[in-house]
Amino acid sequence: MPEQSTAIDRIRYKETHGKLFVKFRSGGEYVYVGVPGEVHRSFVEAESQGQFFQAEIRDRYPYNRLDDAP
Repeated sequence: MPEQSTAIDRIRYKETHGKLFVKFRSGGEYVYVGVPGEVHRSFVEAESQGQFFQAEIRDRYPYNRLDDAP
């Protein structure tokens, strides 16, 4: 079972559009577009989600920061 990440709070995925939503413990939430389902599954199952994010997602997929609208 993967350990709880110190950097990542929540991961969500919308398979129909390949959108990966990542919420960080620092408060920011981002959506990454065009992420294959296999990458999402590997991310969720990674021993270190923070390291996986840095190596396999960050700077590899287009992204947008989501507003913290109430």
